[in-house]
Amino acid sequence: MAVVVALALFASACATGGTGARDEGPAHADLAGGSAVSPSAAAPASAVPDRTEAVRLVKADPVVSTEVKRELKPCVSDDYPIDVSYGDLTGGPEDDIVVNVLSCGDGVGVASYVYREQSGAYRNVFKSEEPPVYAEIDRGYLVVTKQVYAKDDGLSNPSSEDVISYQWKSDRFDRKFSTRTDYGSLGGDDSPAPDG
Repeated sequence: MAVVVALALFASACATGGTGARDEGPAHADLAGGSAVSPSAAAPASAVPDRTEAVRLVKADPVVSTEVKRELKPCVSDDYPIDVSYGDLTGGPEDDIVVNVLSCGDGVGVASYVYREQSGAYRNVFKSEEPPVYAEIDRGYLVVTKQVYAKDDGLSNPSSEDVISYQWKSDRFDRKFSTRTDYGSLGGDDSPAPDG
């Protein structure tokens, strides 16, 4: 039932262009564990980028894969499939920017990035490009959620969900907490009901 409610909320958020629903996805260990990333000086930090400038930031970022850049196109008119949120994750002088790139057809998270203001430009300090993925800010933590699919799972019925929280320390994101929720069969269990 929880999956059905979540899908309904997600569909309504996609229809209105809002960011109220989440796409679930894995955190890629490349940056979450603190590996160095080549900085991107794509956007000046004099003003926090809006959605259009966030698209330019991602497209100009040398850390972003060619595949994500190629697929980052407007779904309708000039409406790009991204969610952008702003907040304090790294203790920098400006709000950090979390950009989630989504697929047009079903709104699945394709990639997630965190940009931090450094020396007058926004620089990439986190990336995850293993779909489905969705990152968000929660009380100063970077929270990355993924749905885990077994071989026979349909897109609407993942087997489990992992939620991983990262905290900024010593100029990198360190993994602090993780939670796994197993969904079970969600009605697909063919075993007989107990007698009695």
